[in-house]
Amino acid sequence: MPRLNRAFAIASGMAALSTALALHASPAAEEASWLSSAAPDASVHVIAADDESTSRTAEDIVAAMSVEQRAASVVMGHVAGTDPDRLAAYMRDTGIGGFILMGANVPGDEERLREITAALTVDQSLPPLLAIDQEGGDVTRLPWDGFPSSLTLKSATPDEAEQAFSARAALVMRSGIGVNFGIVADVAPDRASFIHRRSLGTTPSETADRVAAAVAGEAPGVLSTLKHFPGHGAAPGDSHVGIPRTSLSRDAWERTDGRPFVAGVEAGAPLLMFGHLAYTDVDDAPASLSPEWHRIAREDLGFDGVAITDDLGMLQASGARSLRDPVRNGVRAIAAGNDMVLTVMFSDARTAPRIAAGIADAVADGSLPAERLDDAAQRVMELRLRIADAGGAMLPCQVCEPVG
Repeated sequence: MPRLNRAFAIASGMAALSTALALHASPAAEEASWLSSAAPDASVHVIAADDESTSRTAEDIVAAMSVEQRAASVVMGHVAGTDPDRLAAYMRDTGIGGFILMGANVPGDEERLREITAALTVDQSLPPLLAIDQEGGDVTRLPWDGFPSSLTLKSATPDEAEQAFSARAALVMRSGIGVNFGIVADVAPDRASFIHRRSLGTTPSETADRVAAAVAGEAPGVLSTLKHFPGHGAAPGDSHVGIPRTSLSRDAWERTDGRPFVAGVEAGAPLLMFGHLAYTDVDDAPASLSPEWHRIAREDLGFDGVAITDDLGMLQASGARSLRDPVRNGVRAIAAGNDMVLTVMFSDARTAPRIAAGIADAVADGSLPAERLDDAAQRVMELRLRIADAGGAMLPCQVCEPVG
């Protein structure tokens, strides 16, 4: 499909999606839309949608989408800048399912940031997944986050980790951001490792305890993400400039680097970020492009949330000839089992739509099974509905009290 026609197909379908959302609202959501006057104290009773009804609603909405819309919905894009009108136009024109805010999107204060996230949320009944890398410490997008980070938490108690991430989640949530890519589950005892300072521990057991505590701390406020599966600690090198590799066996991984991810999944983390690193005993391909690592996450760890890639631009930066094409990388990532692909490095306003177009084309030519895209789109939609069901809890607050 030519670019203009494809863009028209995506944009013109937004009204249809809104109609589908209204028609297929779950019974629980309908109950939440009216106020109960039966109680003598005239209190308000809000009944949240349960997982089953949310899943049905997501399935119905995805069924009403075109292939192009489904493909766009599984892409998390990025453009720099703090102009609300430009960012709103980007989300409207592309129809993508998510946006990651980087430092260049964060102004100097919370009030202006809330204006930006409100602009990115072009439809509050079906908000996109707005995400941020708010680990604290070395990776901080919100400069007003002064809460403890991995720099000190790696020697703290799990309770202290839970408290820190609870406060951090409040900062993220109050800005209208629903997803935090903030929990580093990598085990990194080697001080020379690029991930050491960002890790929550230097031993598998201690890291696992703090990761589970961080998920519990974030749970009431934002959707937690575990990264970078299956773990950078065992694979020397920086995945921003290459594909780190390790020959660590699968059995050894289960006893060591895998433990924090198991703990985080069991704690209920709804997102799992797949790293661009290779455990060659399991698969020679990077985990982000490995069907086997996605099988392990789903079948062996029991993860049933949204699998998302680390930034696809990092694959390009590796210099590998087979990883130069971001569109091909995006298609391979969805085919491998990711539900969403993330693009930041080397991106501009055309990158996310190009990747979405490539995914749709792959479905059309049969190289990507339609069922795989449908499954990915439904998982992403379920998270978007969770944010919608939360109402104001995950949308920008108008007047925010300081977080203590």
